Amino acid sequence: MPQDKILVSACLLGNPVRYNGKSLTLQSDILLHWQQQGRVVSVCPEVGGGMSTPRQPAEIKNGSGEDVWQGKAIVVNNDGEEVTSAFTTGAQLALRLCQQHQIKVAVLTEDSPSCGSQMIYDGTFTSQKTAGKGVTAALLEQHGVLVFNQYNLEQAEQALTLMETV
Repeated sequence: MPQDKILVSACLLGNPVRYNGKSLTLQSDILLHWQQQGRVVSVCPEVGGGMSTPRQPAEIKNGSGEDVWQGKAIVVNNDGEEVTSAFTTGAQLALRLCQQHQIKVAVLTEDSPSCGSQMIYDGTFTSQKTAGKGVTAALLEQHGVLVFNQYNLEQAEQALTLMETV
């Protein structure tokens, strides 16, 4: 039986795609094992949505990723330029990858306006965080994908194991 694939933020895999042109390389035996098994599908929703690297930092203004999808919040960069469409386009790309590869588990970068699964920056560009999901994490969860962050790899591994034993 083939093993399920896992969607993983490209920056966690060492790709220099973050807003500052750097990676956030995750050193993890679990992630390394998944990579060796050929299970990892890499994505950077922001680059996928057409944004450059490096780019101005962006935050969700007046809400979270769920609010963006409901039209109640927007994503802006620190110059005040609205970049919501790039974030929603990138999120839709991530969702298509999940559908294409039948992915049910994602490991995305915490605090990101795209990928945050529990915490995001609050939209004031003052380094303050708030509970909430990023645009991509919200869309994936709306479509039944379980989203974990880099600090919850063990839980992601447990979810995969449970899915594969059903």
